[in-house]
Amino acid sequence: MNYKNQNDSKVRAKKHLGQHFLKDMNIANKIVDGLTGHGGYNKVLEIGPGMGVLTQFLLQKSSYSTYVIEIDTESVVYLKKHYEELTPRIIEGDFLKYNTAEVFPEPFAIIGNFPYNISSQIFFKVLEMPDRIPEVVCMLQKEVAQRIASPPGNKDYGILSVLLQAYYDISYLVSVPPGAFDPPPKVQSGVIRLSRNDTKSLPCDEKLFFRVVKTAFNQRRKTLRNALKPIGEFPELPLLTKRAEQLSVAQFVELTILAEEIIKANSGKIS
Repeated sequence: MNYKNQNDSKVRAKKHLGQHFLKDMNIANKIVDGLTGHGGYNKVLEIGPGMGVLTQFLLQKSSYSTYVIEIDTESVVYLKKHYEELTPRIIEGDFLKYNTAEVFPEPFAIIGNFPYNISSQIFFKVLEMPDRIPEVVCMLQKEVAQRIASPPGNKDYGILSVLLQAYYDISYLVSVPPGAFDPPPKVQSGVIRLSRNDTKSLPCDEKLFFRVVKTAFNQRRKTLRNALKPIGEFPELPLLTKRAEQLSVAQFVELTILAEEIIKANSGKIS
C-alpha cells in the first residue's frame, strides 16, 4: 500500500499537547500488530492519532472497527482530509474527559502513541473501567513503560505497576529510539501491551486498595508500618517490615484487608 507521507503535512507538533509524531512505519506496524484480540472486542479506540501513522495500519484490519479521539483541531482536519472513510468515527475531544460509554458500551481496545505528559492519567482512567477494556497497546516514555511492566522487588516497581497488574498481564514489546519521531523527544520510548487477567474483582475494598498502594509508595524508603501511618496504626507483622516495592499485588490485597479491619475498628467506616 502507499503509506501517508507526513513530510508534506502542515500539522505542527504542539509542545503543550506533548505531540511527537511517529514516522517509523515499521514501528507503527509493530504497534498495531501488538493487538491480539484478547478478551474479544470489535471496536478499537486510538488515542491521539495525530496524522494517522498508526491509523492507516488499523484501517487495514477487518476484525474490528477503528475509532480515533483527537484533541488537536488541526490534526482532526488532516485526518478528515486524508482518511475520509474514518470521518464518521473521528471523535474530536479530550479522552480524559470523554464518556466512552456513549460509543463503547461493550468491550473495546485502546491503542496509541500516548502523549507522555498525560500517560499516567490515561491509565488511571483505564482503571475506572477494566471490564470494558480487555486490551491496551501503547507507546509511552520508556521509563514509564518499564515501571508498569516491572515485577515486585525491582526499583522501577511503583504505584502504576501494582494497580495495573492487579487487573492486567503486562508485556514489554519493543523499545523505540528518539529518531523514530518528528520532532524527536528527549527520552527513549517503549511499547507495552496490557491484557485483562482473570481477576473479576479484588477480594477487598478496591477504593481502599488504591489508597493503600499510593500511601505505601509515597514514602517508599520507609517500612510499610511507618509509611502507612496516615491510614492507621498497624500491628507488628512480618509483612509490615518490608518496603512497598517488595510486595506483590496479592500481598497488597492482604494489606488492604488488614487496613479495612483497622479502619472499621477505629471509626466504623472506610472513607
